[in-house]
Amino acid sequence: MPNSNDPMAVVRQYVDAFNNGDEKAMAAACADPMQILDGMSPHVWQGPTAAEEWWRAVLAEGEHVGVSGYRMDLGEPRHVDVTGDFGYVVVPCTLSFNLQGERVTQTGAVFTVALGKVGTDWRLTAWAWAKG
Repeated sequence: MPNSNDPMAVVRQYVDAFNNGDEKAMAAACADPMQILDGMSPHVWQGPTAAEEWWRAVLAEGEHVGVSGYRMDLGEPRHVDVTGDFGYVVVPCTLSFNLQGERVTQTGAVFTVALGKVGTDWRLTAWAWAKG
């Protein structure tokens, strides 16, 4: 985990883990407890295993509808606000994936993240995804 004064470092680490399909690295970037709010049902995951449970739901949904090869690309952050040991990040994103063998790109999404310090390291405490 990066030991950084920049909360974006752990956000990028989480996104890299997502792009690599590495649920353990996604979980390692998160605090305990963690909360996730997403457009996919059941929409909310929370607790110490939220990241892993959400990722498994992504894979199950993807298998159901024929989606694979997820990739999130972050734009320039709109907000990177830090108050003491708490952070708030809002980043525009592009999500691409394979839908039944055809590459699809969704633009205009927003990834909003709350963070907290665990020791000296930033961790995600919650995130929400809004489709473009």
